[in-house]
Amino acid sequence: MSFGALNLALLDARREDRDEVEYRARATGANGVQHLLLIVNLSPHGLMARCESDLPVDERIQVTLPIIGPTAAQVRWSLGGRIGCQFDYPIDLASYYELVAILVKSGR
Repeated sequence: MSFGALNLALLDARREDRDEVEYRARATGANGVQHLLLIVNLSPHGLMARCESDLPVDERIQVTLPIIGPTAAQVRWSLGGRIGCQFDYPIDLASYYELVAILVKSGR
């Protein structure tokens, strides 16, 4: 077994479930530039989105979400027009479930 395979197994074990959504949101970068996102999945700790802008890893952004409002996050990975972001602070579960209900409803 290679160490790479072991590392992937460990990452998969730590991955949390995400809710599939389709929601257009705005994000503001540290330099004040606005970016349009299509959020495709979400958890209390972060999101994955499609983005036309090329956001670099470690970029700090503010994503505006229903119920929650502006939410600070860090781009953890960026690949082929997709980004993965980790929120600075997890969304509390009551607010998270309310948020997912709104995002799922708006995506229909």
